[in-house]
Amino acid sequence: MAQQTIKLEIVTPEKYVVNQDVRIVMAPGTEGEFGILPNHTPFLSSLETGRVHFRDLQDTEHVVFISGGFSEALPDRVTILAETAEMREKIDIDRAKAAYERARARLESSEEGIDKDRAKAALERATARIKLVETKE
Repeated sequence: MAQQTIKLEIVTPEKYVVNQDVRIVMAPGTEGEFGILPNHTPFLSSLETGRVHFRDLQDTEHVVFISGGFSEALPDRVTILAETAEMREKIDIDRAKAAYERARARLESSEEGIDKDRAKAALERATARIKLVETKE
């Protein structure tokens, strides 16, 4: 019996981050994490900032950081359109820590004109990147 696979595409406005056949995809939906196997029922979902993880054909797990976006699941394909996406091994931890400190400082500032919602979003992205790299989860 042939091994069943599903095509995974993770795309940002700038590039394809992943474009390969995989065994399973797990993603951070706004209603909770969901998993997709080959022949899944079609559906759409908005995505939270977090991690997408998948198993390749050699059964190796890979992790990708995403910041929001949308996912479309079809029986033979999963397409994730994300604002930003990075393979775990390509995350610059020093840059993420610097972004965390900048966002935290903006949130703690009493200076007028600071967009607190934007600072919260930046803090969330930096925290997710740091956690992804440091905990290897």
